[in-house]
Amino acid sequence: MDPKGQRVKLNDGHFIPVLGFGTAETKEVLKSEALEVTKFAIEVGFRHVDSAYLYQNEEQVGQAIRSKIADGTVKRQDIFYTSKLWCTFLRPELVRPALEKSLKNLQLDYVDLYIIHFPLAMKPGEELFPKDENGKLMVDSVDLCHTWEALEKCKDAGLTKSIGVSNFNHKQLEKILNKPGLKYKPVCNQVECHPYLIQSKLLDFCKSHDIVLVAYGSLGSQRIKGWVNLNHPVLLEDPVLCAIAKKHKQTPALVVLRYQIQRGVVVLAKSYNKKRIKENIKVFDFELTPEDMKTIDGLNRNIRYNEILFGAGHPEFPFSEEY
Repeated sequence: MDPKGQRVKLNDGHFIPVLGFGTAETKEVLKSEALEVTKFAIEVGFRHVDSAYLYQNEEQVGQAIRSKIADGTVKRQDIFYTSKLWCTFLRPELVRPALEKSLKNLQLDYVDLYIIHFPLAMKPGEELFPKDENGKLMVDSVDLCHTWEALEKCKDAGLTKSIGVSNFNHKQLEKILNKPGLKYKPVCNQVECHPYLIQSKLLDFCKSHDIVLVAYGSLGSQRIKGWVNLNHPVLLEDPVLCAIAKKHKQTPALVVLRYQIQRGVVVLAKSYNKKRIKENIKVFDFELTPEDMKTIDGLNRNIRYNEILFGAGHPEFPFSEEY
C-alpha cells in the first residue's frame, strides 16, 4: 500500500488504485452522461476508471479522460484505465485488433489494464450477443490459454501495462496459472463481490497466487433486466449495514466500499449520480472495526445479482463451480 492506502501493487510491479469508478451503463443512460460523470469523477478525485468494449461508451469515457488531462487536472500516468476484451474476440488472432479498436475509440496510446470480460467464447462477428434463428446464443470453442498468450503479446507491445481476467472461477484461473510457458500471471480477477456474496474462497485463492480481486456490483446492483435477478433483496437497505453506517455517521454505500478495501479487495463504485460520486470518494475518511468486519462477513448469503443468464448454457459457464 502507498500513502493513505489508496493504491495496491500488482504482481507485475504496477499499482492499481483501490477505489475505481465503474462506467457500466444501462440502455437508459445516454452516452453524453458517461462523458459528464466520468469528468466529474476525475474532478472529485477518482483516479481509476473501469470500462469495457461491451459498454459501448469508450469514446465518451476516453474523451472525459483526455479533457481532464488537457485542462491540467491530471496527467495520463495519474489515471488507471481498465478495458475488457469482449467474448466475440477470444480467438487469439482477434485479441490485438479488439484492443486496438478500444484504443482508437478512447484515443489513448495504451490502457493500464486489459482483461478478458468473461471466459465465454462466442461466435466472432459484429453482434455482441450472436444468436441463431431460435434465439440461442452461438458459442465458439477457444482455448483460453491461447487467448491469454495473445494478451501477453499485447502487454509486450506496450498496448496495455497489465493483463488480467474477469468472471473466472478458480479452475479457470488455475488453467492459466499452470499453462506451460506462462509469461505473465493475471494481475487480477474482476468478479461480483459484496456483503451478500463475499467470495471468501475465491479471495483466498487469488491472494495465495498474488492476484488482486476486483469487486464489481459492490453496492448490490442496478436492476438491469436480463442480467440481474430482480427478486433479490436490496443490499443497501440491509438493516445490519444501515446500523453500522449510522454508528460511523456514514452511508451504507460507504460502509460496503470500505469493507472491501479493508479486506484487500479493489472496489469499483458505479454511480451516475454526482452527489453519490462525490460521497463515494470519502471512503478513506473512516475505518471499520474488526467487529464491524466480522458482522459484515456474516451477512453472506451467496446471492449473485448478476447471474449472467445469457451464458448459462455455455460449456465454460463459470458459476457452476462453488468458487
